[in-house]
Amino acid sequence: MDLLNALVAFANFVLVPGLTYGSQLALGALGVTLIFAVLRFSNFAHGDTMAFGTVMAILFTWLLQSWGISAGPLPTALLALPLAIATTALMVLGTDRVVYRFYRRQKARPIILMIASVGVMFVMNGVVRMILGTREVKFDDGARFLLAPADFRATTGLAEPLAIRTTQAVSVVVAVLCVAALFWFLNRTRTGKSMRAFSDNEDLALLSGINPDRVVMVTWIIAGALATIAGTLYGLDKNYRVFVYFGMLLPIFASAIVGGLGSPIGAILGGFVIAFSEILVTNAWRKILSYLVPESWLGEGLWQALSTDYKVAVSFVILIIVLLVKPNGIMGGK
Repeated sequence: MDLLNALVAFANFVLVPGLTYGSQLALGALGVTLIFAVLRFSNFAHGDTMAFGTVMAILFTWLLQSWGISAGPLPTALLALPLAIATTALMVLGTDRVVYRFYRRQKARPIILMIASVGVMFVMNGVVRMILGTREVKFDDGARFLLAPADFRATTGLAEPLAIRTTQAVSVVVAVLCVAALFWFLNRTRTGKSMRAFSDNEDLALLSGINPDRVVMVTWIIAGALATIAGTLYGLDKNYRVFVYFGMLLPIFASAIVGGLGSPIGAILGGFVIAFSEILVTNAWRKILSYLVPESWLGEGLWQALSTDYKVAVSFVILIIVLLVKPNGIMGGK
């Protein structure tokens, strides 16, 4: 019985949060790796693109709620996502038209585009703060739990209740659907194959008659959609705070690099590697261990390697190790 309780506690504090956070990081890393693979630069404005998309989702959620529209037990934000994606797509396309296209036509080096993206990041962060401020915003509604702790405890009779929040389940399911749709698009559609060809060899793709402007446009739309979905899912799960998205940039880039920058599959694997690494290192293991060993053996400590304040440090250390040992990442990216 104690072993079952320990497994449930592990699911509560490690497995379910890891799957949720990993899904969110994977979607964010997919956007970064897609831009790197097709447009050939590291987009440091991606975190604030996630923030912008989330703000749009919040505003449209409030609008739908004011009209009395909801998604029942699911968050209303899911209904607002298409509108938020469309608005964010217009924003990133406008940014490309105003900023990136000039450097692209000048055949500027990737480092120049990367520096330009840093400027875009600061401008976008300011715009987001002007729209919604810096306060914390809770915008999830519907049913709180997919699996309520009291119901689990009553059914199983275990001392440790398993709790799965609706937002956690939504994050994993939506991420799976998005990844499946993206891989279908890249492998089955003509536009997706054009993007892959453009990524592999730009000159040969142009000689084959592929329209580069169309490839760039579709890439930005997909990256904007992934950023909006990832940011909204994270906001539903943790609440919205603009500076959190700025801080997510390092875990997202770490995910993309660990998996292999430029590799979509690598971005997904990297997202889960970073998520579980952060949680395993910063989790307080006392609760789980108390079911496995006598309390007297544990003393008064939390059995926590690092405080949760150091989550970003975990991503940074993993990033450095990967760059030193296997710079091409798990899947051998660029």
